[in-house]
Amino acid sequence: MAAGIKRAGGETERHARLKRLAFLWAQAQGYSACAMEVSLPKCRYRADIAAYRLTPEKIGSTAIFECKQALCDLRRDNCVSHAARQQLETICQRRQLLEKRLRAHYPNLRNGDSLFPEFDLPDLTVIGHRGYQRLLRQLRALQNRLYDCTKFDKLLRYRCANLYFLVLPRELFRDSEVPVGWGALVEVDGALTVVRNPIWHETTPEIHMRLLHRIAVAGTRVINRKLEITFNDIIAGR
Repeated sequence: MAAGIKRAGGETERHARLKRLAFLWAQAQGYSACAMEVSLPKCRYRADIAAYRLTPEKIGSTAIFECKQALCDLRRDNCVSHAARQQLETICQRRQLLEKRLRAHYPNLRNGDSLFPEFDLPDLTVIGHRGYQRLLRQLRALQNRLYDCTKFDKLLRYRCANLYFLVLPRELFRDSEVPVGWGALVEVDGALTVVRNPIWHETTPEIHMRLLHRIAVAGTRVINRKLEITFNDIIAGR
């Protein structure tokens, strides 16, 4: 089946493949509880994949994965002008340069999540650097105007999970188009590779439990479908 051909339910083969790769990658990273099409707490959105990783003596960590198969899936329908794309690239390059300099000036700055050192990145926002804060505001505003990043930005603000990953085909990845705070997983030779680490976001124990519950609900829904258990069957068994 061609990558762009839609499967039953309107999902393309390519999108389904990205979801499968992300589902596999999450479990390989220790996220033993995973589900697809999970309704998220505190908002009306669904995640392509939500995952939970248990940690001894801690509440654990949660992650959300959003798969994008084509530019039209990532960008808004009104497209992007060449001038705006150039502006976005320029701002992104300035951000990367400034972050490199700030990390050099603040080598001991970390976000404090020692449980997950692979995501223990400096939280440069706590410095209060006006130029950096202004640059992030410009980047978010431009991304939200040019791309379909409103959902991405809201998920960060609602703190639905600790980590957020955008899952993309190799040819689709451009660093400037990955939303601020999100990580990027890129498909390379049939597997996913981390090309940008996400920023850790603290959440409350209540949100952890609500998301874990919704992961379980989504998983139960899949099993019910396979076993041909309907809602009427459940009601009849009460």
